[in-house]
Amino acid sequence: MMLTMVQSIADAQRVALEIDKNVLLLGEDIGKNGGVFRATEGLWEQFGSERVIDTPLSEAGIVGSALGLAMGGFKPIIEIQFLSFITPAFEQIVSHVARMRLRSQGVFSTSMVIRAPYGGGIGAPELHSDSTEAYFVHTPGLRVVVPSSPYTAKGLLLGAVASPDPVLFLEPLRLYRTQKEEVPSDYYTLSIDKATVVSQGEDVTLIGWGAMIPLLLEASRLLMEQDITADVIDLQSLSPIDEETLFASAKKTGRVVIVHEAPRTCGVGAEIAARLSEEVIDSLEAPIKRVAGYDVPYPLFALEHAYLPSVKKVVQAVMELVYFQ
Repeated sequence: MMLTMVQSIADAQRVALEIDKNVLLLGEDIGKNGGVFRATEGLWEQFGSERVIDTPLSEAGIVGSALGLAMGGFKPIIEIQFLSFITPAFEQIVSHVARMRLRSQGVFSTSMVIRAPYGGGIGAPELHSDSTEAYFVHTPGLRVVVPSSPYTAKGLLLGAVASPDPVLFLEPLRLYRTQKEEVPSDYYTLSIDKATVVSQGEDVTLIGWGAMIPLLLEASRLLMEQDITADVIDLQSLSPIDEETLFASAKKTGRVVIVHEAPRTCGVGAEIAARLSEEVIDSLEAPIKRVAGYDVPYPLFALEHAYLPSVKKVVQAVMELVYFQ
């Protein structure tokens, strides 16, 4: 099937509902309306209101209810309409969802998925475009996963549903409808704790996730015109981080640029840079560079493209490393 990312996410949920009667969907307007982005379109008609459940406008209530269902043996997939709207549920996630398996010494399951569209580049107003993944990467007991294409979206989402751990599944808004790709119609999973090398090179390692991957691939194509080739790594799993793949690439190329649209300070890129510095610094030929959002609130849409990482910014960072003295 040729699907966009949002169609692939809907199809993954369809497959999960079909193969496991314990899977339930919860969220605001996900039922008859099919979700604000149509990521659950048609599922209410197919599976009914007892499995595709419209909830009140209460993120804390949605997450708390899902946790109770997970402890009771169900596998809830919940939708938060935008990642920035998750803050009312933050206490539920960090104090209960992420800790329940440890707190109960494995007696209770917390197999649940929290889906949340996130990121900028679509001209949305304030509180709709933030990238606050670092809050949750800093939360032990919670996995954080980000797809970058229709194919990875379905495989990673089904992998998240199969996980015994709670998973925050972040969906890049900018990629929802920008590309179509062949996606298998049946069940398949991708590992939710592995990075993928999506393009190989010798001179620099470019690390990103989500909406940054198409940008990094375009940057790598432009760099080839300068006879500079790049490993492009799609991190996919922000927690845990696949150190093995990152270290191997950094040792090979000797130069690393990490790209994310979240603010620079304490972003996931800082953690990756720290681990690379600790483990492979002898292999590096230049300092690690980060191309990131600025340490300011996300701007109104007229300025968002000045705020976001760009191909030009990535290419400039690479050239600075290649010609580092």
